[in-house]
Amino acid sequence: LRDDAALLSPPPGREIVLTTDALVAGVHFFAADPPDAIARKALRVNLSDLAAKGAQPVGFLLNLALPSDWSAAWLAAFAAGLGDDAASFACPLLGGDTVKTPGPLTLAITALGAVEPGRAPLRFNVKQGDRLYVTGSIGDAALGLRLRLGQGPSLEEPDRNYLLDRYLLPQPRLALAPAMAVYARAGMDVSDGFVGDLTKMLRVSGASAEVDLARLPLSRAAAAAVAADPAMFEIAATGGDDYEIIAAVAPESCAGFEAAAADAGVAATYVGEALAGAAPLRFLGRDGREAAFRSGSFSHF
Repeated sequence: LRDDAALLSPPPGREIVLTTDALVAGVHFFAADPPDAIARKALRVNLSDLAAKGAQPVGFLLNLALPSDWSAAWLAAFAAGLGDDAASFACPLLGGDTVKTPGPLTLAITALGAVEPGRAPLRFNVKQGDRLYVTGSIGDAALGLRLRLGQGPSLEEPDRNYLLDRYLLPQPRLALAPAMAVYARAGMDVSDGFVGDLTKMLRVSGASAEVDLARLPLSRAAAAAVAADPAMFEIAATGGDDYEIIAAVAPESCAGFEAAAADAGVAATYVGEALAGAAPLRFLGRDGREAAFRSGSFSHF
């Protein structure tokens, strides 16, 4: 970096979307995780927010607080992983700062994206009758964390490794961003758990919903974990680190949204419908009865 500040103009006919996330060792990742994976995760969780707003990446800022035990080899691997992802996602580093801390390792990224004015699907725009979709599969990362902590069920090695990898390295759904901008009325990424994040989205919209948890998309590995221990389903539905996208889509836009998602190679599963009023959301369990959860989502406090 050759200056103290960056100059940035939005692409023609676009407005800027900004998002930021901080990651702390021992909270968002393990201090012993590979440094390249830590870097990639830090960028990707921010890119997930951009995707949920229908935005394409423009660049990012990085603030890095290093404890005293860092090494040149660690920092080189961190920089390599970050650089590879920045290139892969066309999201260049624009600036930042590096400081020393007594610990733990802490990093914060601010990502900038661009979207056509008025097209970002803000989370508070859900309307009665909107169809609710979620991308990818839910619960993989939360189950992977359980396995990492030695608290999960016994699984075959391929399933175990899949869940561990999903916790270590999220997959931002940037390919869906154009469809979100064109077809979605509201959007939010799932970072703190599907049940809790959907509840937040409906609450700020002044709406409610009925959600069929039998439709909740589970990967083969997550389904194996639930089959081995049914209590893992609640972990999957309420755990964090999915970095999938919840989309609220008007009924007349559903066909276009589904087709665009398919063309983008992103699975989008219909899970429920938004209702009028501010009543608590109804989650129907896989047995068809109303389900209750001990905790809707991850909370820092």
